Amino acid sequence: MGRVSPMKCLANFQHRGANMNFMRSILIGAATLAAPILTVTAAYADVAVLRSVSCFPIGSPPSVPFEEMVAEINKRGEGVVRLDLLGGAPAIGSPFQVAERLALGAYDIAGCPEAFFGNLIPEAPALRLNEYTFAELRENGALDYFQELMKAKGALFLGRHQDDGAFHVYLADPIDKPDLSGLNLRISPVYTAFFKAMGATVQRASMPEVYTLMENKTVDGYGFSLRGISPDWYKVTKYRVDPGFYHGAIHTIANLARWETLSPEAQEIVSSVILEFEVRIEPSSDYAKDLDAKMRATQAENGIQTITFEGADAEKWLSMAKDAAWSEFLAENPVTGPKLKDLFTKSN
Repeated sequence: MGRVSPMKCLANFQHRGANMNFMRSILIGAATLAAPILTVTAAYADVAVLRSVSCFPIGSPPSVPFEEMVAEINKRGEGVVRLDLLGGAPAIGSPFQVAERLALGAYDIAGCPEAFFGNLIPEAPALRLNEYTFAELRENGALDYFQELMKAKGALFLGRHQDDGAFHVYLADPIDKPDLSGLNLRISPVYTAFFKAMGATVQRASMPEVYTLMENKTVDGYGFSLRGISPDWYKVTKYRVDPGFYHGAIHTIANLARWETLSPEAQEIVSSVILEFEVRIEPSSDYAKDLDAKMRATQAENGIQTITFEGADAEKWLSMAKDAAWSEFLAENPVTGPKLKDLFTKSN
């Protein structure tokens, strides 16, 4: 190999130095460009993301208030907490398994009526049978006691975000007295005991199945809350029985372990929104009464006639609804039932 002159060596060195400076400039530039990205990523990493689900089909009347609540929490919780709505039952699975899956950690937040988390906590029906406002339940210790039962199952009761009004019997054909003998009715656990006590045979089915069951006359009617009824059902429903019974409340529940990992700020944002929804939808509020009046008018406009029991018939209808439900409840909860009945009802 020939001898390389000192001048050539210097030139090579300067060339390599220039390349190194060039590479250093690229790296510095890349780091500068990446800094905002890293900052944004870090900011998003601080946001608590909660997996949320509805116990009803997304977009259905009973699910919409939960979806609105999720949107409001996300609006107020920007940069702190976000609820990702994964879907609703039955698309995500049986609504009767949502609460159990939530307690096991599959979900963090769920919007469900108590009928759908009775598998997790058998004392859940006390929520629909209550005779107080929710503000009163928070004051008299009823919800504190119920919360103890929820926590023992790995879940947390956050509040009632919606009340769809009283439950009613909806029929294809009229009845002239408070007697359901000979009728086959679609049910949920909410009114099973009542319908049976009134002589009906019953059939459980998911919400999306109701239209088909009514259309092909597999069932003669169904029970559902006043404001939760699907508009699709108007075509197969001819009568609504008054007065209504119980209340179609829908609640927000959470996975206890996940909730306890949230910052106080995140917990406060979620809780405050739920409480605002709870107060707004109280059945005695003007807002709720207005919704009821509009729904009654809408049902009438769509051909649903009202069968109204009065006097002794109305008293029998309502007393049977209450007595059948509490009788079933106390039989299934002999230890906790008496205390819950005392806390949730005004007369025992």
